[in-house]
Amino acid sequence: MKRLSITGRINFFVFIAFIIFPAMINFSASAAECNSQLTKQIPARAARALVGSVVMDRLLHLSGSERDQVVAEQVLDGNIPAFLRKLTPVIFEGELSDGQNAQVTICVTPDYLAIGHDRDFVRVPMGLPAAARIAVRFGFFLPTTKMVDAIYSQAAVHLEPSPMSPTNQMTSTSYLMQHNSTVDTMRARSGRSLDALTAGQKKDLVFSMRLRAAPGKVAIYGWHRTNGIPIQPLSTVHGARYADYSHGVRLVSQTAFVNGNAQSLTSIMQNPELAQMVSEEGPITNAQDLLISLSN
Repeated sequence: MKRLSITGRINFFVFIAFIIFPAMINFSASAAECNSQLTKQIPARAARALVGSVVMDRLLHLSGSERDQVVAEQVLDGNIPAFLRKLTPVIFEGELSDGQNAQVTICVTPDYLAIGHDRDFVRVPMGLPAAARIAVRFGFFLPTTKMVDAIYSQAAVHLEPSPMSPTNQMTSTSYLMQHNSTVDTMRARSGRSLDALTAGQKKDLVFSMRLRAAPGKVAIYGWHRTNGIPIQPLSTVHGARYADYSHGVRLVSQTAFVNGNAQSLTSIMQNPELAQMVSEEGPITNAQDLLISLSN
């Protein structure tokens, strides 16, 4: 029997890998797509930047829009931990009307927006205007409810929700710091690196068509239990500048990929066939314009 050359053996094993491990190869390709180029608009963290606990200690007397202003300035200056710059792929698969399979990959932050560095950071809830302003400046978007569900489903680390007493202190800085400490403790038990996709620890500020019909409101969804069912259904009850300890801002890159080809997320969201893969609300026209309007 004739032996295969080295090149032949390599090609043979690659062929077998494609047959046996297609999902793994697709995931690896998607991971490569979610590279550092997608976070290049985020400024480098300055050496003089304060750690998260120090920043928030200085904001103990602030809440609402006043706190958001300081938090947004810190984030826009690049004072976020390094692990948040390592985006994670989240994959959607579907079949188009012509029978062709399609794979849409979005690139998301592995955790919610935080201030500080990897050894001392605080996840920072914020109102919709501040969150939208950060997303627009950095070339990102807020997730849809369907994206939030997929993020939870594909997360490497699932944390159980940890609600606190619903008092008039829910929006205070001390409350959000206490909850952040609880999440840190649960997260550490996983033993996974900080850049491993993590979900279940917060409700999400989401992008929804409801925001067009409910100006001046914020859309909130998620906080999945370990059975995969969210505590918070999609809601636009609160005003746009409302934020309490349970809220989080997860960013989704404006650059997504369809079968490995880069496309803007806004073009995907307005495509009649692709939109249904990433949104429960169907095609969304002028999504970028709506996001910009929410930042005011």
